[in-house]
Amino acid sequence: MREQLLLRDLPMEFETPRLACRITRPGDGVHVYEAVKSSLPELRAALAAVPWAADEPSVQSSESFCRTGFAAFHARTDFPFLMFERESQRLVGACGLHRPDWQVPRLEIGYWCRTDSVGKGYVSEAVRGLAQYAREELGAVRLEVIVDAPNARSRRVAEAVRFQLEGTLRSHRRGPDGKLRDLCVYASVEDAA
Repeated sequence: MREQLLLRDLPMEFETPRLACRITRPGDGVHVYEAVKSSLPELRAALAAVPWAADEPSVQSSESFCRTGFAAFHARTDFPFLMFERESQRLVGACGLHRPDWQVPRLEIGYWCRTDSVGKGYVSEAVRGLAQYAREELGAVRLEVIVDAPNARSRRVAEAVRFQLEGTLRSHRRGPDGKLRDLCVYASVEDAA
């Protein structure tokens, strides 16, 4: 399936009522850096899910992330999108489709939101759009959201977009503090034809 996708021109953006979401691209590093820098305490509270937040952010590392994501999109190995408020064009966060298993096909949805934009429904809106993109453009049958059990905000997003909690993986990964973490697996499955 990946080979088929390599030969197709995939849309590099999608819109929702309030957001313009597009893949990362060269030159986006400064915007990502500003959003990450302003949200570092909250991102670091979820280091098990976003281990990259442990490093001190820089424009260079953010630019590297954007360029790597751009290449991964074109290789069809990862699909990172930035979320921009349509009205202001301000970066409010990122979302993406990760760890594809083209045999199913299955993808994992990840997301984070700039601290001053939390609580406005942007992430739920972006995840709905991303799920539609995954189904229509990538032929996804199964979509997953995997979050640390104590991460109530991320769990609420999964529930708001009507993903079903399939189970809790107990002591599934170690957090940066060395303690074992439970993970909640949410999924949305469409019947395969």
